[in-house]
Amino acid sequence: MTKITEQPSLYDNLEKKSVRELLTDINTEDHRVADAVERCIPQIERLVSLIVPRLKHGGRLFYIGAGTSGRLGVLDASELPTTYGVSPALVTAIIAGGDKVLRTAVEHAEDDESQGWIDLKAHHIDEKDTVIGIAASGTTPYVVSALRTCRQHGILTACITSNPDSPLSTVSDVPIEMVVGPEFVTGSSRMKSGTGQKMILNMLSTTVMICLGRVEGNRMVNMQLTNDKLIDRGTRMLVDALHIDYDRARRLLLAHGSVEKALHFLGHNPDK
Repeated sequence: MTKITEQPSLYDNLEKKSVRELLTDINTEDHRVADAVERCIPQIERLVSLIVPRLKHGGRLFYIGAGTSGRLGVLDASELPTTYGVSPALVTAIIAGGDKVLRTAVEHAEDDESQGWIDLKAHHIDEKDTVIGIAASGTTPYVVSALRTCRQHGILTACITSNPDSPLSTVSDVPIEMVVGPEFVTGSSRMKSGTGQKMILNMLSTTVMICLGRVEGNRMVNMQLTNDKLIDRGTRMLVDALHIDYDRARRLLLAHGSVEKALHFLGHNPDK
């Protein structure tokens, strides 16, 4: 049986369509993605409920994937330290072929059945950790084999895939099966599948960070002050929270390094 991700597109003769027709048809298909993700909320909720206590007790979260799926994992993991002020070691993304694959494809990297576990072992992974395999097809050997070995070592596993009942799902304690249907360009899973993976990763990591106390109200009070835009944002957070002038808020922020630390300091030293 042909995998859903490899089924023929619902559209044909693409080269004969106008630019407007192409864009409209792609957008029509993209609308299906949010609905597919919505159907996965119960599984995402279960996964978050399992991850949060593990992270609170010294565990870590790993994403592992190949190609587009692996790159999306790298993107999500790399943004969390700056956005939420967590250690880069808390969430780590591993991609088949290593970091050079972010820009250049490495032939057969995803077909290596032993390398995924080797790459995870390099991080001294243990039973406190969680590993999420990301693969639209659900059959990528690098990812499937890595998760299978993780389960053998008592490590919590999950996956994000676009094919139900795939080999990847069978080795996942929490399978997230996001069925978006055939791609606009047949087999091009960087499109709807990739969009859905990005949405689920956003939902998952954001909810985990909120549950870990990295957000207050609706604000990123632990963000790293790595550029002028973020310094300005943090300053305005303090202005709003403390009803002080902008210059004083900025001095406080830069002195303490984060909105949360500045608020904590002022809470204990109201006359400062």
